[in-house]
Order: sequence, then structure tokens, then C-alpha cells
Amino acid sequence: MGEQNELFAALRELGKPIVAVLVNGRPPSYPALAEGADAILETWYAGEQQGNAIADALFGRVNPGGKLPVTVARDVGQVPNFYNYKPSARRGYLFSDVTPLYPFGFGLSYTDFAFGAPQLSSAAIRPGQGVTVRVTVRNTGPVAGDEVVQVYLRDKVSSVTRPVKELAGFRRVTLAPGEERLVDIPIRADAFALWNRDMKRVVEPGEFTIMVGPDSEDLQETTLTVSQ
Repeated sequence: MGEQNELFAALRELGKPIVAVLVNGRPPSYPALAEGADAILETWYAGEQQGNAIADALFGRVNPGGKLPVTVARDVGQVPNFYNYKPSARRGYLFSDVTPLYPFGFGLSYTDFAFGAPQLSSAAIRPGQGVTVRVTVRNTGPVAGDEVVQVYLRDKVSSVTRPVKELAGFRRVTLAPGEERLVDIPIRADAFALWNRDMKRVVEPGEFTIMVGPDSEDLQETTLTVSQ
């Protein structure tokens, strides 16, 4: 808004490290900050204790572990921008990048995490059944922190068009430095259902791609079969 980009450019000329603190009620597009800032802290509107919360995060008294509940666009030409788009969407403008500036579910902290390959409680289920996704998560950084393990799914072949991915479950875990944990996330039976052409809620047999990771883009995959 206003001349904030010009102010940021002037600050960058000083050669000092810069942490950008965003206070906003909706996700703006800030490619200049993403490229030039040393860190970005998204605070939204956090109420009367927002100042204390920001100070705690900036000075390391707490380790932020939040994830974006929205997709942050690179420019206005991408709007509307969301992770669960249809396969025919996002053709984009000529010479423009269709990828988001920051994807849905993205968020960093003062530590790092490593994910193992996802495993399923069963490789095949029947309509009306759910499944549990199991994945190993390890804190590979120097301090304790939180990670939000996210599970997405995609119906490979369906009678009506479905999104390229849909959030099916998540779990927040706290890990000490070097700690590793096996995380189980259940997917409910209705997550596999769709509204067909007759406007009936049904689960169609076929293969589903199950995706697990720290956000909606950095994902590992496995396959689940829904049988007749």
C-alpha cells in the first residue's frame, strides 16, 4: 500500500538485515519483500496482545509454527488464487508465472523438519471406509518447534471434474531437536465422496493419490485404491 515498497527499497540500500512484519486482514501480493527481505513474519490482525506476540517471535522467546490458511499470489493477474483448483484452471497470462508466491499451508520456523515416505494402513479400501496415513517426521534443526503435517488427496479418474488436490487431514506436532515421531492422520470415509451428475453424494471406485508434506506444494505421494 502507498509507498511501502519504496521505503523497503531504501532500507535495503543500507545493507542491513531486514525482517518484514506484515499486519493485514487479507493476503496482499509482496514479491519485492519475498525477494529482498531476510525474513517475513505474517501476523494478520491478532488483537490487543499482538505487539507482545510479535516481540516474542522476533526475539526468539517463542518459535513460530503457523501455516498460511490462504494462497499468496505473485500478482493481481493470478486472482482468484487457491490450491484446490480444477485441472483446466491456471492457464495464466503470456510470460507470467502461474505458481503462487507462497502456497496454501506454507510456513517456516526457527528449525527444520524432514519427512519420511508416507504409508497407508491399507492399500485398498471399500466405499464407506476411511484410511490412516502414517509418516515419520524429524526435527533436524537446533531448537524445539512445531510442524503441521498435512494430507491431501486427488481422485485420479472421476465422472465429474475434481480438484488437483484437496486437504483431507492435518496434525500439529511438537518435536525437540533431533526428535523423530511417527505421525498418524486419519482420512474420513466422506473425504473420498463427490457429487455426481445426478447430484448424489457417492464414492466412485478407482485410484486416489495420497499426498503428505509440510504444505500444499512440497509433497510426497502414495496410491490408494477404492474397490467395488
